[in-house]
Amino acid sequence: MENKKFVVLCTVSLTFLLSIATVSAFVEELDDTFKDTRMSDEIWLIQFYAPWCTYCKQLDPVWYEIGAELKSMGSPVNVGKVDATAHTNFAKEFRVGGYPAIKLLKDDLKYNYRGPRTKDGIMEFADRVSGPVVRALPSQQLFQNVMSRHDVLFVYVGGPSDLKEKYISVAKELIVHTYFFSAARNILPKAVILQEYPAVAVFKDGTYFLYDEQHDGDLASWINRERFLNYLQIDSYTLYEMGDTSKLVALAIVDERNPTEESIRYKTMVERVATEYKDLYNKEFQFGHMDGNEYINGLIMEELAMPSIIVLNVSNDGYFLPPNKVETKEQLVKFIDGVSKGRIKSQGGNGYYQCFIRIVFNTKTTVTNIFTNAPLLGAFLVVVFGGGGSAICYGLCMAWRSMRNTEAMRDTEDEEPITGERVEPKQLKGPGEDKKTETKAKNPAEKKAD
Repeated sequence: MENKKFVVLCTVSLTFLLSIATVSAFVEELDDTFKDTRMSDEIWLIQFYAPWCTYCKQLDPVWYEIGAELKSMGSPVNVGKVDATAHTNFAKEFRVGGYPAIKLLKDDLKYNYRGPRTKDGIMEFADRVSGPVVRALPSQQLFQNVMSRHDVLFVYVGGPSDLKEKYISVAKELIVHTYFFSAARNILPKAVILQEYPAVAVFKDGTYFLYDEQHDGDLASWINRERFLNYLQIDSYTLYEMGDTSKLVALAIVDERNPTEESIRYKTMVERVATEYKDLYNKEFQFGHMDGNEYINGLIMEELAMPSIIVLNVSNDGYFLPPNKVETKEQLVKFIDGVSKGRIKSQGGNGYYQCFIRIVFNTKTTVTNIFTNAPLLGAFLVVVFGGGGSAICYGLCMAWRSMRNTEAMRDTEDEEPITGERVEPKQLKGPGEDKKTETKAKNPAEKKAD
């Protein structure tokens, strides 16, 4: 009997080890010789890690699955990983600013992934960036199929032109965020009326919008503003990306884990304003709702009741709060209009004083959390380290908060840019980390890419 158990245990262990070896075989460990050995036409998806990085260890199983699945699909993308602490020249060339850093190398361009560390998110990024910059839609059937799979769809309509060249150039810059397509005029649904030809259209929210250079400004800015649905659920990753749009973000802050009629009413109210006042506010505001107030509490440095309404200026950590409780759609419109016209002043910001106050607030929150969740540890820190214990608590809490919030932003502004460096509406009917201590400044071209 004991022999049988031993055989079964050995068989299971061997199977497990073989499965790990098989999956990991599709991920290549890279080093400083990569630049010399890589073929110019190879596409590589690379994870830069540090042996001590907790997030990197959590990503490892996902990374091996990605390598195996891309290989089984016949994808041209090679998957690798590199210890950035051992191969520092390699890491510097890719301007790694945090761990784990995920980069895709295609031709002589490096693309930076800043989305959630999930298999689906990284796979979708690899598919999008490794494929054609602009994908042709040669039939109405394919157009409809693509529309059913994408919430937001950018399409160039027409033949060769200066506008097409601009479109391709912008697509190279923003392919990390969204797909870009092209189609002939007869491929579009009959409900689409082109006032000018060629044209660039975005299909979203059940309708479409046409790019107008005089009204919308440069094409890249317009695409950046329009690449989100008019109303959507927003998490910290999405909020971070919205910093590139120059829009203010109007949010209903609700507790999805404990939904109430009032929470539903707040979400509905914000969505109605987003829809009914789209022409008025679309260029300046993004609308949505956020589950939980933890991120907002850290920003405004106080506990925000839920449900609540707030407008964020993501570019400078500023925010606007209603002077009175918002109960109706009309009151919400009045608040949004006040923000738009400057009658309601911005609070917060990212100045030195605000940063200092935010550190004090976070330290206070840390001490409270430590004593609430681990009172013995809190007492130990105070007794042993005295005043310095607060600083230690702060560091511990930052890690604790990050692990609690699995969608916390782990990339820093000092990382490599999103794209690499060189080494009016009509209704549509018919056919969706752990940080390094050393960073490097960006050059002007990289800032533009960001």
